[in-house]
Amino acid sequence: QVQLVESGGGLVQAGGSLRLSCAASGSIYSINIMAWHRQAPAKQRELVATMSTSGSTYYADSVKGRFTISRDNAKNTMYLQMNSLKPEDAAVYYCAAVIAVGPGQAPRDYWGQGTQVTVSS
Repeated sequence: QVQLVESGGGLVQAGGSLRLSCAASGSIYSINIMAWHRQAPAKQRELVATMSTSGSTYYADSVKGRFTISRDNAKNTMYLQMNSLKPEDAAVYYCAAVIAVGPGQAPRDYWGQGTQVTVSS
């Protein structure tokens, strides 16, 4: 069984910073792409950033230059450094990863339960 657990959310003033973490645990054979998504109240979930095993990254236009995704493959952990936070960044942030649980096993998506980020103006 695989689990993704996010941490690091909280309340921050506009212009402040937070660092989110996502730790994957369980019967993990390999982790492919890892990603952060977010969902604000009454809005659709949106992709924030992704990072491949090789280090290639993608950022949504709304966070480019302010957020940085990184991962520690040895620890099966991903991070999201969020700087210059804006009230519109407030949302529940979810991590997701494509994980294979064994050789020959098809990788599938796994999701964490989310961590709340609140940004006060």
